[in-house]
Amino acid sequence: MLTYVVNRVLLMIPTLIGVAVLTFFMLRVIPGDIVEVKLRADGGSVTQAQIETERERLGLNRPLATQFADWMVGLVTFDFGLSMWTGRPVAEEIAIRLELSMQVAVMASIIAVILAIPLGTLSALFKDTIVDYAIRLFTIAGLAVPSFWLGMIIILSLLLFFNWLPPITFTPFYVDPWANFTQLIWPSLAVGWRYSAVVARMVRSSIIEVMKEDYIRTARAKGVYERLVVMRHAMRNALLPAITVIGLEFAFLIGGLVVTEQVFNLNGIGRLFVQAVGRNDFTLIQTMVMLVASVFIIVNLAVDLLYAVFDPRIRYG
Repeated sequence: MLTYVVNRVLLMIPTLIGVAVLTFFMLRVIPGDIVEVKLRADGGSVTQAQIETERERLGLNRPLATQFADWMVGLVTFDFGLSMWTGRPVAEEIAIRLELSMQVAVMASIIAVILAIPLGTLSALFKDTIVDYAIRLFTIAGLAVPSFWLGMIIILSLLLFFNWLPPITFTPFYVDPWANFTQLIWPSLAVGWRYSAVVARMVRSSIIEVMKEDYIRTARAKGVYERLVVMRHAMRNALLPAITVIGLEFAFLIGGLVVTEQVFNLNGIGRLFVQAVGRNDFTLIQTMVMLVASVFIIVNLAVDLLYAVFDPRIRYG
């Protein structure tokens, strides 16, 4: 197992290097100049000399190879540079928003798992019954309803029926747990419904397929209680595909909640991503892409390791 983990960690290095190369050079191909946007926005009048001076200050007039080498050195030393738009350290810009996005992703994942596994299991065990139809209706609605639209319905419902709105200002959990919970539970529910629908349908399909296997029929023929057949023999195998979906959905939530964050006025990673792209803030975009890529790689490694926990037959050598 240790050898497998070490090999996977070493394989992360060329993957991240490839992402860094593509991100850096593709951003330079895209039309647009952050200096033009920054100095001439809203009709600002500046001379070409001032623009060239600002480009020199930001290091944009240096050769691309030199810029790339400096950025790669910064990645290795965890020095991500300064935002080209605000002048603040990129690490600081991301850190103040990452806590919020991470907490929403964790809470949505917990809600999804709590809903999806029981519902998916019941739907599979009571296939083609009223229970199955009701659960499938719930999951299809979760897939069909956009999270941001559900968020707006939640806000309007809270205002209409309780004359109350979630707090607008983000409060960290360690400062005031209750204020933090009352703000983030609603976007987590809005996102968690779709999340749970995806996982529940995967669990249902996996259990239906597993219940047809020979070892399930053998266990039943030996007189094993149906509950043990499902929990001990079927669930461990059926959960493997669901674990993959849970991991990938969690990684997606770190930077993929752009519209939901707008609805609930959350200043998270998704909104920062949009702002950075709109401003052509190269240093900020590059670091955020590397952050999301790193999260996906780490989550994939964690999912692979969880396989061995749920299925003892899997051993990595």
